[in-house]
Amino acid sequence: MQAERVLAEHRRLLDSLDRPEEVQRDLLAGILEQNAHTSFGREHGLAKVRTIEEFRRAVPIRTHEALMPWIERAMDGAPKVLTADDPVVYFSSSGSTGREKHIPITPTYMRRTFLPFYHASFAPLLQTLPQALAAPHAVLNLWQDPTAPIARARNGQPHIGASQVDYRKFGEDSAVGPGNDAPWSRIPDELATANPWNRSYYKLRLAAEQDIRVVIGVNPAMVAGLPYQLRELWPRIVEDIRAGTLDGQPHTTPNPERADEIERYAKTFGTVHPYHLWPRLSAILVWNSALASLYLPRVRETYGPGVQLFSAPIASCEGPAGVPVDRHPSGAPLYLPGCVYEFVPADGPITADSETRLPTELEENREYHLVFTHVGGMYRCAVTDVVRVIGHVGRTPRIEYVGRDIVRSAAGENLTEAAALRALRAACQDTGVEIRNATYHLDPDESGTGGRYRLAVAFAGPPTTALAAALDARLAEHCPGYRSGRRAGMIAPVEVITVHPDAFLREWERTIRAGQRPPRVKDRVFLPNDDAWHRIVTTEPEGSG
Repeated sequence: MQAERVLAEHRRLLDSLDRPEEVQRDLLAGILEQNAHTSFGREHGLAKVRTIEEFRRAVPIRTHEALMPWIERAMDGAPKVLTADDPVVYFSSSGSTGREKHIPITPTYMRRTFLPFYHASFAPLLQTLPQALAAPHAVLNLWQDPTAPIARARNGQPHIGASQVDYRKFGEDSAVGPGNDAPWSRIPDELATANPWNRSYYKLRLAAEQDIRVVIGVNPAMVAGLPYQLRELWPRIVEDIRAGTLDGQPHTTPNPERADEIERYAKTFGTVHPYHLWPRLSAILVWNSALASLYLPRVRETYGPGVQLFSAPIASCEGPAGVPVDRHPSGAPLYLPGCVYEFVPADGPITADSETRLPTELEENREYHLVFTHVGGMYRCAVTDVVRVIGHVGRTPRIEYVGRDIVRSAAGENLTEAAALRALRAACQDTGVEIRNATYHLDPDESGTGGRYRLAVAFAGPPTTALAAALDARLAEHCPGYRSGRRAGMIAPVEVITVHPDAFLREWERTIRAGQRPPRVKDRVFLPNDDAWHRIVTTEPEGSG
């Protein structure tokens, strides 16, 4: 990755932050000029649209699912359906519903939006630690895996995650992800088709012989999972390093000195932590909001006392939202050069005709549904992410991701992820507890008249029974419907279930072993899977029973 390109895109973003109206107006004009004569453009009269007001009237708000009829036409071979240049790749994401998404990705979108956003996001890391990205051999990139096996859309084109993109195929040699150019990081061809769990082991085993200075994590579940993997897998790592093998296959020069060193750490400390392997590690790039903000401080300790957390950019598979420009721990200004942004207050549902607000019309400390438009064919697309405005950079809102657009209701209370997280954070502060992870589950009353929220918690320290009462009070404070339901006897008091400290990590491992790539395995405030809930709350220590 070229530092010059990172800093140039950073300056371009900074230049936009004091003039959001002009930047957004020009961007919309460019999108319409590029795509007005597509099938979608003709169906919506985009050639006649000149202003954001006219655009709102011409195009209803749609989810990705509502855009699928046009996407399917493109996959069936129709040219110029959503965009003037046809998709060459489809981004995948399981989304909130578990159904696979197919986000069309065109060369123009990659050049004008995605890659500039991608480069700009590394600027705070580069400015704080100038040598961080200069030595690719010293970067462990957990997030990107461009050589992983890929799926195909029904038309045969790649159907992959954003973390699987090989940017060189778009003519962007400078966009090779940090760490992916290091010779040591390459998984041999004969092991390339291994399942995701083994591929993640290969990365860890190969990195164990390196002087890693930076970890690119992005997804906090992977950052939390690496110390767990190391605790579980260090004997296998030692065996491979001692023999110069990778999963038993000859790969490197035998290194018994390094193997002995790791083994000594394990005997002295009872396990091996990341800071044992990489004492000069200085930075981790990771999302640091929502649930992660509650557990990352304790996780960071296993990487070393001097390790700094750098905020990863805020984005969904549909497109970018915010790019960090400074050391703010969790928030980032809107990426104005890449998307035309609209917002709907999140205190109600979003519909096709919801009245939207523009970036300059947002209120601080308020939560919004996010709607965006970009040159890649996402027109007024409502994503499942909810963001909170936590300040401004120049005249542009600084946003923070606060949860998915998911609600639970036992008695009409409509508890949102964001409210559930605010209540949990406040309850932890009230009781002084630290957690490794947590998830809510709603148990409906058998009579159908209400229910009870249960919270599975893996505590980072001694568990406390005080958390349940504190959480019950905070849920009532942050969700008026919950308070009403409690008073009416429709909702039973919240129950906190103490689970094994590794319960969430073992579920994370199980999901990856089952075939899910690690970047896609994320924290869940409301766990949608009853079987996973049961496994988490019944996990016992190894050797028990």
